[in-house]
Amino acid sequence: MLGDLGTAALAAGLLTAPLAALLWLRVALLDAPARPARLASIGALLTAAGSCAVLEGALLRHDFSVRFVAENGGRHVPVYYTVTSLWSAMDGSLLLWLLVLGAYGALLARPRRPDRLRAYAMVVVSVATTFFFALSVFAANPFRAVDPVPLDGPGPNPLLQQHPAMGVHPPLLYAGYLGMVVPFALALAAPLAGRSGQHWNQVARPWALVAWSALTAGIVLGAWWSYAVLGWGGYWAWDPVENASLLPWLTTTAFLHTSLGGGRGRERWNSVLGCAGFLLVLLGTFLTRSGSVASVHAFTDSPLGPLLLGFVLLAVLAATVLTGRRQPAPARGAAPLWSRHSAVLTNAVLLVTVAAAVLIGTVLPLLTEPLTGSRASVDAGYYQRTAVPLAVVLLLLAGVAPALRVRDRVGALRRLALPGAAALATVAAVGLLSRPGLGALTAFGAAAFVLSGLVVQVATSRPRPGRAWAGVLAHAGLALVSVGVAGSSTYGRADERTLRVGETLRVADVSARLLSVQRGTPGGRMTVRARLAVSSGGATRTAGPALRYDPARDTAVTVPAIHDDLRRDVYLTLIAVPADGGSATVRLAVNPLVGVIWAGGALTAAGGLLALAGTARARRRRPPHPRRQPVAAGVPE
Repeated sequence: MLGDLGTAALAAGLLTAPLAALLWLRVALLDAPARPARLASIGALLTAAGSCAVLEGALLRHDFSVRFVAENGGRHVPVYYTVTSLWSAMDGSLLLWLLVLGAYGALLARPRRPDRLRAYAMVVVSVATTFFFALSVFAANPFRAVDPVPLDGPGPNPLLQQHPAMGVHPPLLYAGYLGMVVPFALALAAPLAGRSGQHWNQVARPWALVAWSALTAGIVLGAWWSYAVLGWGGYWAWDPVENASLLPWLTTTAFLHTSLGGGRGRERWNSVLGCAGFLLVLLGTFLTRSGSVASVHAFTDSPLGPLLLGFVLLAVLAATVLTGRRQPAPARGAAPLWSRHSAVLTNAVLLVTVAAAVLIGTVLPLLTEPLTGSRASVDAGYYQRTAVPLAVVLLLLAGVAPALRVRDRVGALRRLALPGAAALATVAAVGLLSRPGLGALTAFGAAAFVLSGLVVQVATSRPRPGRAWAGVLAHAGLALVSVGVAGSSTYGRADERTLRVGETLRVADVSARLLSVQRGTPGGRMTVRARLAVSSGGATRTAGPALRYDPARDTAVTVPAIHDDLRRDVYLTLIAVPADGGSATVRLAVNPLVGVIWAGGALTAAGGLLALAGTARARRRRPPHPRRQPVAAGVPE
């Protein structure tokens, strides 16, 4: 019953989404009333919401006649993780994808009298929605029936039941990914919309801020989740799926900079970057859902790969043809080297270069396999030699940017004197005290340069609450992230050893003494836990890293024990336990400054939200646009 209802909801969405595309095309070409098109877009959202609700109902009722529930549900799964299991596997996560995409479409369709720009943009959004509905109906329908009906299911992947962030991280990522469809659609619509498309980037900027803020929060939360759950003690592994989330973040960051001040003189950059974000999201979707990459974050082999790749190529072709139609911007004199315009373009070039380096490292193994018969190996060293140095240069540029607001070059150089001195003092002090290496020294110096420059900016300019403070928060957050990454990768120490009860493992000034090894079966899962007395700085506390075996999935997962503060984390992982239970293999890691990464990520996301609030206030203060006059079909505006 529920399976049939869910399939009917998806089928209704597959009918409603292309109908919305046709109706929006009618609005754009004939200036027809927008109400029918808007209702069709809302209908697509409602069908996506209905299909999600039906699948959630099947999961909560343990209706194992539905294939997705039989494969990912379970009577033993707590209610919270039963709800989140909707997006624990590919077919269900595609419903969440449709829900978020439909929500963006309904919001973009909200104005009662949309101009031609929005009408054409809604055609693009509706076409994308149609494709993903078709994907769900024909290739990834979670409502297919199971026969015979099992009595129970295995539940979601045990790794997805280890942390409450499972309920927040994927929806945040999807909100970030799919928000980029709006700048993409507006960039494609602008050449077709005539005069109403001339300022498309100003319309797109708030949407890009929403997507960028959500994606920033999603990436940081995902790194925290990986650190807290996977047990390897790291937070970023340059995994292909991690890279797939970083790529649109980089290009959207560049777009947010090139669109500043209306983006005058940077029209071509805005068009390319406005399209690049969503195109990279589609590429990441192909990597994640095609089974073409091996990753803990990716879904398994599926029939979606060729369909997704075809849609990526079609989207690239549409972006190339439509944005290429735009007439070149009026010629303008070369901007002075010491100017905000030059700094913005330099920033965009660097961000795109970093994205290109990451993209090459991500897709190179896929490209070499059909050519050579084996996959090229791209390890973390490649990214540390290419992307990381460019990121440090970007950070330095962020420190220079506030001084460019001073037209007097001498005054600007004076404003940079204190940050420069702070950077040199930081490099000298850190280098003399710890000799961390050139890369870490440069990162610490760049962070000191940025943070002290922001202090000077706040003290001298006294920025008003709103968008000016947004830049301060975002740049300060990125500087803190760089401090945390450099500190944890340079000063982190770890050791792994097999301990008998009573023996001690030491790393730096931290010691861990094995007290006992305990076994149990809470929740039907066999759990082996090592109790250790951890001593640090004169204080002693008990930690309990564990190994859990899930018989339904035949999978063992590690449950690390983390004692954290802003200065450092003490990270304990249980690796193995012999059958006699008299010993345990334990890994002890001391990771300094990891908490600074989470604080910096939160500040960066807060900066994006503050910029969005400032943009919304500015739009409310703007006088309303004149009412659109009807335009005859085929007559350009």
